[in-house]
Amino acid sequence: MNTIFFAIVLIAFAAAAWRELGHVAVEGVQSPMEALSAGMISSASGAVELAIGLVGVMTLFLGLMKVAEAGGLLTIIARLIRPLMTRLFPEVPPEHPAMGAMILNMSANALGLGNAATPFGIRAMQELDKLNPNPGTATNSMALFLAINTSGVTLLPTGVIAIRAAAGSLDPAAILPTTLFATACSTIAAILAVFAYRRFFPVGPADPEALAMDRPWVAAVDNAQQLPEASAYPLWVSILGLACVAALIPATIVWGRVISPWILPTLMLGFLLFGLMRGVAVYESFVEGAKDGFNVALRIIPYLVAILVAVGMFRASGAMDYMVNVLGALTSKVNLPPEALPMALLRPLSGSGAYGVMASIINDPAIGPDSYVGMLVTTIQGSTETTFYVLAVYFGAVQIRRIRHTLAAALTADVAAVMGAVGICSYLFL
Repeated sequence: MNTIFFAIVLIAFAAAAWRELGHVAVEGVQSPMEALSAGMISSASGAVELAIGLVGVMTLFLGLMKVAEAGGLLTIIARLIRPLMTRLFPEVPPEHPAMGAMILNMSANALGLGNAATPFGIRAMQELDKLNPNPGTATNSMALFLAINTSGVTLLPTGVIAIRAAAGSLDPAAILPTTLFATACSTIAAILAVFAYRRFFPVGPADPEALAMDRPWVAAVDNAQQLPEASAYPLWVSILGLACVAALIPATIVWGRVISPWILPTLMLGFLLFGLMRGVAVYESFVEGAKDGFNVALRIIPYLVAILVAVGMFRASGAMDYMVNVLGALTSKVNLPPEALPMALLRPLSGSGAYGVMASIINDPAIGPDSYVGMLVTTIQGSTETTFYVLAVYFGAVQIRRIRHTLAAALTADVAAVMGAVGICSYLFL
């Protein structure tokens, strides 16, 4: 991460400096270096505002996580999907709370619940870090989890559907099958990339400074970890559970817009009802878990500031525009037009930037949401994740400094998602 962070800043500075040398001063127009400085300040402020905005959401969902954990829901889910998860994460004990937390995170992402997915993912990373023999260094399980997280299958991209509807689309939900195909491509690519790359990124010796770090989530003792290990469900039960999950795919395509408003309220009621049925003091458990929300949000602020300032500099320097101009002529030959290229390049770097590009494209009367370009950019938006943001938040929450092959695998998945989006949109809409 040190090399990546420095490289982004260096490229941004070099691009702005080169433009500054040929800049002709115009009253009321910022020079390249002034724009770079303004981008740095606004990005730093935005990172802190983003972290503070996460406090309430993290408090809510970490509280619900505690209720679910106290009632044993994470263990039940982990046992249900054990055949798949134990093959993907052999380093994690089948009954460990990390299994259930990872599954809840993936489920929230699949349903388009980004706000719910982040607290679940942070909890999963904390549980995985309890199994980490080298603090400060990403384990193979952490790398795989984050690679899947940044590429997870999206069954219901509710936010993008709403944006398409607001832009006047005749069929806002038309991106459901294209999004599903693109995210399936990216998830498969993420898993294969993690297993292929990890041999080139060994764990290495323990970092003495990292060993001395304060890790309160490791020192804490969870009730869920004191439960005796239970036997796995019969294979037919696991198969039935996975079949029900698979059945959600056509269900979301057919009834997605109808059920989407029900998801969050039903999720909260379901967790609390489950806790009551299992004899959990839901209010006390909720408050206990919610206490972590504020601390986690404060812990990730430095990591967010670092990566978002670097990305903001990259955009403000003009380096992004230069990349688009150079690559646009090449990508147009493979059905990725120059109009959509900024979207593909920005999505892993900046969620707000990619959102703005997408909105401007589909609201352009000359393009519109139902054109090929409109379908392509909304499919990319719905099937990819802001990779650098996810890595900054999740690794920052457990103070991971050596990310090993995580970023390489995640970016491979991003490329696969864009290629899948181009392929399926070309097939259906050209």
